[in-house]
Amino acid sequence: MPPRQAVFFDRDGVLNQAVVADGRPSPPADAESLVVTPGARGLLWELKELCFLLICVTNQPDIARVTRTAADVEAMNRKVSFALALDDLYCCPHDGPDNCQCRKPKPGMILAAADKWGVDLPASWTVGDRAGDIAAGRAAGTRTIFLDFGYREPGPDPPADHTCRNLAEAVRIIKEASASDETLKRFEGEVVR
Repeated sequence: MPPRQAVFFDRDGVLNQAVVADGRPSPPADAESLVVTPGARGLLWELKELCFLLICVTNQPDIARVTRTAADVEAMNRKVSFALALDDLYCCPHDGPDNCQCRKPKPGMILAAADKWGVDLPASWTVGDRAGDIAAGRAAGTRTIFLDFGYREPGPDPPADHTCRNLAEAVRIIKEASASDETLKRFEGEVVR
């Protein structure tokens, strides 16, 4: 099979609303309080119609910190996956000191998904609302989109390929780039006489 394109989404703050306190985002307490980002299903469907795989890659260190159970996090992951018809979801349960290869900003989850699904990473995208999301996407070789919600924490350095304010803008950027990529492919395939 030819390589496929994917969009790798962070979960909290991107696919579902984050809980923001003192300018810092955190995940919802449980599946009952998790709110899927308004309009996300329709927006992601637009990408699915362009044959993008939709894959979530999420750090959930509260499991390692024992402030949430693995079962609680899995229930939230299932809710987001079902609501948005995701193709796959990867979850890192570790904390920073664990020094695992899957925790963003390392690209382990993206690389594992790319291997499983046969993803063309340079033709794919990573969308996130924190610096680690963008660093992971860059390390994996994807194009990157930073959703800037004005959190009180450093943004990506170097910056993402694109910065915008919401998921709708991110999807528009991906669709426009996809149309340009297709035009370029057709142009490169033409025989010059």
